[in-house]
Amino acid sequence: MNNHMDYLKQRVLAGLMSRREFIGRAGALGVSAAFANTMLSHAVHAAGPKKGGTIRMGFQGGSTTDSLDPALATNQVALMVIRMWGESLTELGDDGSIQGKVAESFSSSPDARIWTFRVRQGLTFSNGQPVTAEDVVATIDRHAGEDTKSGALGIIRGIKSAKADGRDVIIELESPNADLPYLISDYHLAIQPNGGKDAPDAAIGTGPYILKEVEMGVRFVAEKNPNYWGDLGHAQTLELLVINDNTARVAALQSGQVDMIDRVPPRTAGLVARAPNINVHKTSGPGHYVFIMHCDTAPFDNNDVRLALKYGINRQEMVDKILFGYGSVGNDTPINASYPMYTELPQREYDPEKAAFHMKKSGYDGPIVLRTSDNSFPGAPDAAALFQQSCAGAGINLEVKREPNDGYWSEVWNKQPFCTSYWGGRPVQDQMFSTAYLSSADWNDTRFKNEQFDQLLIAARAELDQGKRKQMYADMGTILHNEGGLICPMFNDFIDASSDRLAGWVDGVNGFALMNSYAPLRMWVA
Repeated sequence: MNNHMDYLKQRVLAGLMSRREFIGRAGALGVSAAFANTMLSHAVHAAGPKKGGTIRMGFQGGSTTDSLDPALATNQVALMVIRMWGESLTELGDDGSIQGKVAESFSSSPDARIWTFRVRQGLTFSNGQPVTAEDVVATIDRHAGEDTKSGALGIIRGIKSAKADGRDVIIELESPNADLPYLISDYHLAIQPNGGKDAPDAAIGTGPYILKEVEMGVRFVAEKNPNYWGDLGHAQTLELLVINDNTARVAALQSGQVDMIDRVPPRTAGLVARAPNINVHKTSGPGHYVFIMHCDTAPFDNNDVRLALKYGINRQEMVDKILFGYGSVGNDTPINASYPMYTELPQREYDPEKAAFHMKKSGYDGPIVLRTSDNSFPGAPDAAALFQQSCAGAGINLEVKREPNDGYWSEVWNKQPFCTSYWGGRPVQDQMFSTAYLSSADWNDTRFKNEQFDQLLIAARAELDQGKRKQMYADMGTILHNEGGLICPMFNDFIDASSDRLAGWVDGVNGFALMNSYAPLRMWVA
C-alpha cells in the first residue's frame, strides 16, 4: 500500500491528479481523509515550492476610498496589499513566537524599558535605496506624529524616544514593556524610505513584490521584487481582485477566476468544501464579529443603555445561525482563550428582563439605529436582524439601517455611533487593548475612555511577574465587559479557501486568517 500511496502522491505533485481525487483514492485504500491530507501536505512541502506563474486572489473588504498609506489600512484587502510590498521590524511566527523581519535581531534592557533593534545587513527598498536605521526612526516618528491617523498610534504612544546608532534603532519607552517586539510587528508600521514622510502612499518597502497596477477598491497587480532578500513570494505575479459580495467571491473561486478567497460564508462553507478541486481552510483564533457603540454619543453615553443592549443580544443564537458552528460565543471583551494570559469571565447571557430593566433605568425610550453592511463581516445584516428580534423581546426599538458595501470603512466605521464591525484580533492582550481601547488610541472605535483601564494597561506593560500581569488583564476585561461600548457576541473561525491549482498551505498558523495574511506569499502554483 505504501508504494501505491507514494505513486499517488507523485501524480499529485506532477499535476496529474487533484488533491480531492488523491483523498478519494486513499480512502479506498483505508486511509482516512485527515491522514491523507497530512501525507500530501508533507509531500508538497518536501518537494519544495515551484517558482513562477500567477496567483489570483478574491478578497473582501476593499473600497474605492482606501489608501496605499499603511497608516490608514483598515481592512483585509489593505493588509494584503501591504504584505506584498512592505515589512515591519518584526513578524509573528507560525507558532506565535516573535521573529525579526527588517530587524535581524533585537534585545532589551533587564527591565524591558530600552530596546535595541538591529537593521538587517544589506537590506534595500524596492526602489534600490538602502534601508537605514534612520528610515526606521522616521517611520516611528510619522506614526506617532501630532496629526497622524495611524492605526498604530495606540501602540507607539508609549515610546519616549527612538534614535539611530549605526545599524541599531534604540527605543526608550515611557515605561517597561516586555511585549514591544510583538507590538511593532503591526502591519501599519511597514518600514518606508524616510518613514513615508515624503510619499506615504508610494508603496515602496522591503517586501517580495512591487505594485504595478492599482485600481483602488477594484484590482491590484504586483510583480516579483528582483532584489527581495527573503524566501517569500514564489509566484511571479500576484493579482488581487476586490470581490465584496459573498456569492460572487465563492463563484469566482469555483469558476477558476481566482485561486484563493477569504471569508467563506459559514452558511455555505460545507458546500464549498465539497466542490471539486477546492480546499476549505478553517482556523480558530482571536477574530471577532462585533457591534460597537460610541460611549461619548447619546444615547450610548449612558451605561445603562449599553448594558440593556448587551443583555438584549442572544449570543448563542448568533453562533448557531450566523457562524453555523464556525466559532464560539463571545462575552463583550475582545479577548478569548487564544491569548496567552486569558482569564475566563462569567458568561453574560441573553436576559430580556435585565435588558428592559437597564433601558428603563437609563430614561431613554426612543429608537436605536444600528448600521450594518455585508462588508463589515459575513452575515452582518442577518446578525443585525437577529439582534433586532432579541431586543424586541425586551421592548427595545432597534432600527437596522443597511449601508452600501463601498465606503463602509471610511464613512460608517469609527464615525457612526452604532454599527457592525469586525476585528482580526492581535497576538497579545497589550496590542489589542492599546490599538482599540486605550483612551488616546486613534482606532478606539467605541470611544471608550476609562482612566482605571488606561492605568492598568500601562502598569501591565511594566509588570514582569506573569501572574500579576494576568490578573491585570483580567481586571481590564471586567471593566470592558461591564462598562465598555463593545458588544462581542461571537468569535469567528477564519474560513478561507484555495483551489488545487495552488500548493503550500500550512494549517494552524498562529490563529489568524490566510496564514496570518501570508498565504499568497508562501504558496505557489502547483
